[in-house]
Amino acid sequence: MRVVSVGECMVELSGAGPGLWRQAFAGDTFNTAWYLRALLPQTARVDYLSCVGQDQISRKMLDFIGEAGIGTGCITRHPTRAPGLYMIDLKDGERSFTYWRDSSAARCLADDEDHLARSFLGADLIYFSGITLAILSPDRRRALLAALAAADAKVAFDSNMRLRLWKDAGEMREWIMRGAAVADIALPSFDEETATFGDSDPQATARRYREAGVTEVLVKNGGGPMLGIDGDAVQDFPPGARLEPVDTTGAGDSFNGGYLAARLQGADMAEAVARGHATAARVIMHPGALVPHEML
Repeated sequence: MRVVSVGECMVELSGAGPGLWRQAFAGDTFNTAWYLRALLPQTARVDYLSCVGQDQISRKMLDFIGEAGIGTGCITRHPTRAPGLYMIDLKDGERSFTYWRDSSAARCLADDEDHLARSFLGADLIYFSGITLAILSPDRRRALLAALAAADAKVAFDSNMRLRLWKDAGEMREWIMRGAAVADIALPSFDEETATFGDSDPQATARRYREAGVTEVLVKNGGGPMLGIDGDAVQDFPPGARLEPVDTTGAGDSFNGGYLAARLQGADMAEAVARGHATAARVIMHPGALVPHEML
């Protein structure tokens, strides 16, 4: 079994006391790769596809990724760019972010189309997100989507919409649905979908993704009831247990990791949703986006 996750790993700074910051590495698709690595059998391969620099922090990032058991062979090196950076501010367990990513090396992850094709060879599942698309220029988005469409693998997509990364809402809507058109599995969040597309209920979200050609849709709902469609089967799923979070950073990414790991191992949708909830429940009770593998 081989999974390839595509996107941007960033330098993360989170509070470590008055005037102090703790440095780590994280990013939406990398977070999901982290949890896939933890939850899949050790015989499975989890690779990350991105681009980093030649600088010292890039080398540390590559070491960190490799030491977690995630393959770095699909990560290219840019001669002048460096990783992006973000800072987390927490209030009552909810987080807000400040980003520095305009010159991130990851914006060049789809520059080499042959590299994309080679990286996807032999993959069983390829995972990407709306953020993956947002950081790329339009022609590189087209290149990535073409490579995904040509790959002999299932493709999973989390729309993960961040308007500040796009020119405007219209551009974001267009490319999110282009991303959906190459996906077999979609993991949208209802709050983002209704804010961006005006969906009246999760059924409208699921219907739009099905009309785009997605066969498996799970509409996440911020801890509330979820709606799933797998082929012709429509299922409602109850919310997970209510918890007072320590830090919600990475909650959705970890849910995706738990869900996809379960599906890859043959679980039905209900079992996979339960696994996603269990993973996210551990993550939100821990500071930062990444819970050590031994704690899962």
